Amino acid sequence: MSDSASSRVGLERVQASNPGSDDVVVGSPTVRRRRLARKLRELRESANLTSDQATKKAGFSRGKLTRMERNEWVLPDPEDIAKLLDVYEVTDPEVREAYMALARQSRQKGWWVGYKDVLGSGAYVGLETEATTIRTVETLLIPGLLQTESYARAVIRGHGVTDEDTIVRRVEARMLRKQILARPDAPKFWAVVDEAALLKVTPDLADQLQHLLDVQRPSLRIQVLPNQLGPHAVMPGGFTILDFADDPSVVYLESSGLNTLFLEEEDDITQHELLYDYAQSAALSVDDSRDFIQGVLDSLT
Repeated sequence: MSDSASSRVGLERVQASNPGSDDVVVGSPTVRRRRLARKLRELRESANLTSDQATKKAGFSRGKLTRMERNEWVLPDPEDIAKLLDVYEVTDPEVREAYMALARQSRQKGWWVGYKDVLGSGAYVGLETEATTIRTVETLLIPGLLQTESYARAVIRGHGVTDEDTIVRRVEARMLRKQILARPDAPKFWAVVDEAALLKVTPDLADQLQHLLDVQRPSLRIQVLPNQLGPHAVMPGGFTILDFADDPSVVYLESSGLNTLFLEEEDDITQHELLYDYAQSAALSVDDSRDFIQGVLDSLT
C-alpha cells in the first residue's frame, strides 16, 4: 500500500481533530485508543500482511502487535505507530499525521483518571463520554446516570463500602459522569428499568423518583418493566449498549466491585440489541411509565 486511495483507510474517521492541535483532546482518549487499535489492524490487513509478518518487519517482540490491535496497551507509543506506518507503506503526509495525532491524543488523560481509586481503569467512563446513544436495561437499580446524589450514596453504602472518603469519591465520580447528559451534544439515553428498582427503599426515594420525572425529554426516555411480566429474558442482570458516531458499538456488563466486561464481537452486539428490543417492547410505554413512576411517588407522600 502506498499513495493510493487505499492508503487512506478511514482517514476522515482517524482525524479526531486538527492534526496539529494535540494540547486539548476533543473527546475521549479511551475512544481514541480503541479507534487507533482498530485502524492499525485495518492497515495491516489492507497491506496483506499477517500479524507475524508485520511484527517481524517492525522489529517488535512476539505478541506486541497483537496486544496493540486488541487495544490491550497501556498507552500507545508514537514511535511504534510510526514504525507500523512505515511497514504498511503509508507515505501520504496528511494520512501519517492523522494517525500520529491520534496516537498522541490517545496518550492524554480524561478526568476519570483522577478517580482511578474508585473507578478502576475508567474504561467504561471513557467510552460513555463519547457515546452518541446509550441504551441500558437495569433490573436492580436506577441507572447510574439518572441517580441523585443521595440515592447514589445509599447504593454505594449498600454494596458494603464503609470508608467515608471512598463513599464521597464514588459519589463525586458518579455526579461528574452525569454531566454528559447536560451537554449541548448530549447522547440519546434510553433506559428500561425493572419495576423492582423503583421500589427499592432508600433514603430520599421520593426525590429520586421526582428526578426521573424531571429529566425526561425526547432524547432521554425511561420505560418501566412491570413485575407482572414475571421472569424475563434479561434477568437477573442488566447491560448497556454504547453506540458511537465513527466506531463500532460495545456492550458493557458490570459485575462485582470494579470488574467490568466489554463485548465487541458483532454476534454479541446483535444478541444484546435483540435483548434490549425485547425489554423495550415488553416494558410500559414512555407515557405509561411516567404515570407509573408518578403513582409510586404519590404513594410515598
